[in-house]
Amino acid sequence: MNKAGNFFEKWSRTSLVLRILGGLIIGAALGLLLPQWQFIGILGVVFVSALKAVAPVLVAILVMASIARAHGGLGPRFRTVIALYLISTLMAALVAVVGSTVFPIKMQLQGLAEGSAPNALGDVFTNLLANMVSNPLHSIANANYIGILFWAILIGLALKKLASPGTIKVVSDFADVITLIVKWIIQFAPFGIMGLVFSAISESGLMIFTTYGKLVLLLVGCMLFNSLVLNPILSYIATRRNPYPLLWTCLKESGLNAFFTRSSAANIPINMGLCKRLGLDEDFYSVSIPLGATINMDGAAVTITVMTMAVAHTVGVEVSFVSALILGIMATLGACGASGVAGGSLLLIPMACSFLGIGNDVAMQAVAVGFIIGVVQDSVETALNSSGDVFFTATAELADRGKKK
Repeated sequence: MNKAGNFFEKWSRTSLVLRILGGLIIGAALGLLLPQWQFIGILGVVFVSALKAVAPVLVAILVMASIARAHGGLGPRFRTVIALYLISTLMAALVAVVGSTVFPIKMQLQGLAEGSAPNALGDVFTNLLANMVSNPLHSIANANYIGILFWAILIGLALKKLASPGTIKVVSDFADVITLIVKWIIQFAPFGIMGLVFSAISESGLMIFTTYGKLVLLLVGCMLFNSLVLNPILSYIATRRNPYPLLWTCLKESGLNAFFTRSSAANIPINMGLCKRLGLDEDFYSVSIPLGATINMDGAAVTITVMTMAVAHTVGVEVSFVSALILGIMATLGACGASGVAGGSLLLIPMACSFLGIGNDVAMQAVAVGFIIGVVQDSVETALNSSGDVFFTATAELADRGKKK
């Protein structure tokens, strides 16, 4: 028992990135050398099934808890930083829509017949409204993310208005419990990735990595464009100052650490220390930094949008300009509720896919692909998200100081 306990302790302490990379390499090697060992692919099936089971519950509880715990009465600086967080995330989603339209990518997915496009825009809104008011338990059981979001928001608002602090704490604790379960599942991601890569390689050969490479380039390209071009423009509009010295500092001192931890929550102490060194108001950044770790999700918005558009291209769903705009807004809202664990944004891809009439089974295959490329995608996503928390916190305070002069 002690040996087993020591093994699992060492396993959990080893970098998830290294473990997933190991699973990817082993799965690829087995797929090339022993393609007849089809039982290895079962590991991927089990991993995806576990994610499918927990994802709807995770979204519902996290959204309810975050709304119930939210505080009002924010001052001008908080309104500014919240606006910057949300606008930046929306812009990231729209950049991803444009990038995915200009550089369409298709993935190797199964069961594509169940993904069908809505016939007209009216049908889109009819389905949207019908799914929105679907029975909440039915929505969770059937992974209807539109209904899950709608009821979670209503329940969260009701809890905020009527529930006692003790009740809200129970909901928050339950959210922490579900998040912990997701962390446990993700501990087995290397085995799931090994099975998924094995199945892909044994069926399609090394050509499968050509698509994954294109996906990584598109994802990282959109994220970098938003971080290095659009976010500085937002900062300059707010402060009328050159934003790049601040941006480089944030990327170097916050982004680099977040790249390796792959957790915005784990990077909060790093960000607060950086804010202190920048001379920011502690009463402000002690709230804005944790808030940013929740709602400043540029990279997550890019991931959700690019992966959803890739699925749409694969199944032959035509995405109109209006649908793309709504998809960007949905990705923004979904990204703000993304779980703080590694790969949390991937679990919200089915929500965005459901808007385009794409079935949950197909969408969850895209989630699996996301975990395969997550060694790069999730590291870059977290680095840009977390460094952006400090960047916009400093921007909001500098803007407020400028107004008072």
